[in-house]
Amino acid sequence: MQQAVEKADVLIEALRWIRQFRGKVTVIKLGGSVLEDPRAMTHLLLDILFMETVGMQPVVVHGGGAAISRAMEKAGLQPKFVQGRRYTDEPTLAIVEQVLAGELAPRLAREIQDLGGAAAALSVRTKNVLFGKKSGLLGPAGESVDLGFVGEVTRVEADAINELCRRGVVPIIPSLCLSEEGDTLLNVNADLAAMAVAVAMRAEKLVFLSDVNGVRANKDDPDSLIASLSASQARELIRSGAVQTGMLPKVEACLDTLERGVNKIHIIDGRIRHSLLLEVYTTKGIGTAISRNGAAESI
Repeated sequence: MQQAVEKADVLIEALRWIRQFRGKVTVIKLGGSVLEDPRAMTHLLLDILFMETVGMQPVVVHGGGAAISRAMEKAGLQPKFVQGRRYTDEPTLAIVEQVLAGELAPRLAREIQDLGGAAAALSVRTKNVLFGKKSGLLGPAGESVDLGFVGEVTRVEADAINELCRRGVVPIIPSLCLSEEGDTLLNVNADLAAMAVAVAMRAEKLVFLSDVNGVRANKDDPDSLIASLSASQARELIRSGAVQTGMLPKVEACLDTLERGVNKIHIIDGRIRHSLLLEVYTTKGIGTAISRNGAAESI
């Protein structure tokens, strides 16, 4: 009986958040080691299905760097990186398109369907919703550094995504875009693609599934996790040097996305079982929530 009561208490705790976020969009970025772990992926897809079932509108944006690197190795191609960004020539682009649009997006949609939900892959092979332009980097002397067929999203067809959400279908969007002219395919950083979708959809939340548990006061100490931050507090952590290395560009990008209209951004460890549900539907959460206005509750 006690176990049954405890289960009921969990549902009651979740009720507040279920009601608050019903009908609102949450963009979820999948990538990294999470996509490489079938068990973790099953739990995350179950979480996404739960979110849709109780009235939220989850939208999935995904990359697939490890799978792309494996496919390139199999094809005898050597990955090339410039300042940490994958250089994308024509042979590489063909593999990126095959892995993301031809394999991963349809697979994620099928797995959600196998779990009893509805999902649809939105890509250049079905219905493309991301459009953009070529992008590059600046070198040490301020010179332009070419990345090949790499782009940034400048337009999102939000109406097409919203239509699926209204029908109870989870959109699955790989990190590829077409040029505005529709004649050039471009490889896009998955974090940046997810941010563009979240802004265009006026999302309530953007969730990054990471390999770490969130923003830490001490980057090497998992127990120093900071559960909730305002934008100003996050900037202060950057100034103090507490946020650095791999987390620094992610937090800076989160702050930019908050300024463009997304209400709250979560960084969580996607390898934890049911991490999405624990972050969204419990008062304390398990990761870091960064909000524009305050650091109240991790919701």
